[in-house]
Amino acid sequence: MPERIVALSRAVSDLATRKMDEIQAVTNTTKILALNALIEAMRAGEAGRGFAVVAQEVKAISERITGIGEELRGQMAVQTEELNTLGKRLVSQLRGGRLADLALNMIDIIDRNLYERSCDVRWWATDSAVVECTATPTAEHCQHAARRLAVILGAYTVYLDLWVVDTRGTVLANGRPDRYRRAVGSSVAGESWFRDAMATRSGADFAVADIAVNDLLDRSTVATYATAIREGGEEDGAVIGVLGIFFDWQAQSQAVVDSVRLTEEERSKTRCLLVDRRHRVIAASDRRGVLSEPFALRTDGHTHGSYADETGSVIGFARTPGYETYRGLGWYGVIVQESIPAHG
Repeated sequence: MPERIVALSRAVSDLATRKMDEIQAVTNTTKILALNALIEAMRAGEAGRGFAVVAQEVKAISERITGIGEELRGQMAVQTEELNTLGKRLVSQLRGGRLADLALNMIDIIDRNLYERSCDVRWWATDSAVVECTATPTAEHCQHAARRLAVILGAYTVYLDLWVVDTRGTVLANGRPDRYRRAVGSSVAGESWFRDAMATRSGADFAVADIAVNDLLDRSTVATYATAIREGGEEDGAVIGVLGIFFDWQAQSQAVVDSVRLTEEERSKTRCLLVDRRHRVIAASDRRGVLSEPFALRTDGHTHGSYADETGSVIGFARTPGYETYRGLGWYGVIVQESIPAHG
């Protein structure tokens, strides 16, 4: 582990400092003893001359050891500091690379999931009951469409509801009328997903709205996909209505950000996010700031990478790569990890 290398570097530096202090203490003691011996030799006169030479040599050796120690201390300080700096940089790069890869995996899961939603809406818009409901919106046809939508919802549990809408923006039928009683008869003419679906050029196209709270769905947070319902269910048929499908964003996105593979130690210091093209938080592992927090993401023009912020936290990020025919919406997976102490 790179963190272990940094910890060992600090340990070696601390050990070297302690031992150099001990050497310094010994040489200081030796110099004092040599000085005392020299004084005694001088008192002894001619008889102490030989001992004075030895004492002088001991003093010179002690001073030389002191010089070597100070030189070693200085060199080690420079080199261990450089080693610590390189080690920390390596830790940041490796951790950042891993976090960026985890962020990419996170946004890739979302892309694959939403690709299926784009397929679902285009397929279900050709269902005969849906087409008939918009072509001839009698009570019988609308009820039949509602039953058909209920069958679909029973098989696809990731959706909150499915709506059939006429060309004026009035909801004709929904799959859960008992649960969402206000949907039928409501107008969605002002919704971007309705307008964009009405403007699609063929049955191969679809519209998608930003993640938002839907009042008619008990203020649930949804990802809305829509496409035009066309005459005869044909890809190039005239537009006779719109099918809107509402993906249970809160539950499904929370499962994705909560399932990022982190160690137990990392989990308490890590925040996993999905942000939209404006860098607004649309999902968060800590459940904070969803749909309200703008995240100050620094990409420097890159689609995948990492950096350390001013607090020392490492941020890994990855832009949506898209999947199959789904190009993605410019979203990012983002993982923010506080500094994790290395254990010596």
